[in-house]
Amino acid sequence: MFTPAPCAFQESESRGRRYPEPAHPYRGEFERDRDRIQHARAFRRLENKTQVFTRRYSDHFRNRLTHTLEVAQISRTVARVLGLNEDLTETLALAHDLGHPPFGHAGEQALDRAMRAQGGYFDHNLHALRIVEHFEQRYLEFPGLNLSFEVREGLIKHSRDYEPAQFPELAEYDLTARPPLEAQLIDLTDELAYLCADLDDGYEAGLLPLEAILAAAPQFADLHQALRRRLPPGGEEKLCFSQALRGLLDFLVTGLIEGTRAAMTGFQSSQAVRGHPTRIAGFTPAAESERLALKRFLYRHLYHHPRLLQEKQEAEALVERAFHRLLEHPEQMPPGYRNSSEPRFRLVCDYLAGMTDGYLRGLGL
Repeated sequence: MFTPAPCAFQESESRGRRYPEPAHPYRGEFERDRDRIQHARAFRRLENKTQVFTRRYSDHFRNRLTHTLEVAQISRTVARVLGLNEDLTETLALAHDLGHPPFGHAGEQALDRAMRAQGGYFDHNLHALRIVEHFEQRYLEFPGLNLSFEVREGLIKHSRDYEPAQFPELAEYDLTARPPLEAQLIDLTDELAYLCADLDDGYEAGLLPLEAILAAAPQFADLHQALRRRLPPGGEEKLCFSQALRGLLDFLVTGLIEGTRAAMTGFQSSQAVRGHPTRIAGFTPAAESERLALKRFLYRHLYHHPRLLQEKQEAEALVERAFHRLLEHPEQMPPGYRNSSEPRFRLVCDYLAGMTDGYLRGLGL
């Protein structure tokens, strides 16, 4: 049993929902938010959105949904051990990638380029807010999912800070304040999840040689070396890799827990966290060093790997081609996207961002 931390966000502090609703008899408000997200169409669509490898490469690699579930698992563990609000943390973890368009970061970059040429931009965090506020229509009484303020705030604030002068439409979220510690954790658990998962998938795909990984990640190399000594003659090398990777994830998660626990000392309320000039969630020096080494290695050797480059370029071209086709022929969009007072380029962006990889490919553009 873990003791609640003084700076944990208490549900009683919540600013509530945009449209008031009666309390549920046996579920808390953040639990209800979690369930609303899991039942959303946008959440289901994550199953057919690229993480790093598209399904054309293999069915065994992570997609955006399985990645989200891994982030949620890590986030629950960290929040529980630190005595933070586990329900809020899990909810934010499950929602953190709702705004991603098809084809992962390649699709996001292409959509942002297309939008900037029209005088706009695309930001997946802000698009996630649009999804839960407007596009998910499941209730008679109000538009969107009517999520609690802190969940909506965490969606946009969990991974970056926005300048108030540049985003006046977000004024209600007080962009000068830090988000609760539960939201701060999500950016870090997200990174741990994808670093270890991408290392696993990249190795399995044959794109990351073992010797290169061992040279780049000292903690992983130590774990792997110890396991190799225990490997019986004829034993399967892949099992050493998998077990060392589990040890690496445990090391990094422990580093996040210990680093954040040390930084939390002296914070006696969630409001104190909000008022601090910087975010306080972070790693121990040893875990931070390993995290940075892994990130540099993956950006250098996996994310821009020549064998992935052609698929990345094809994805970007498809997104931009679809954007311009729909901009010229809005009648090809559903009525809900045509009958709106918003600029056409924004409606095209919203429509495209909601598509899965397979749906966009199936348009034949």
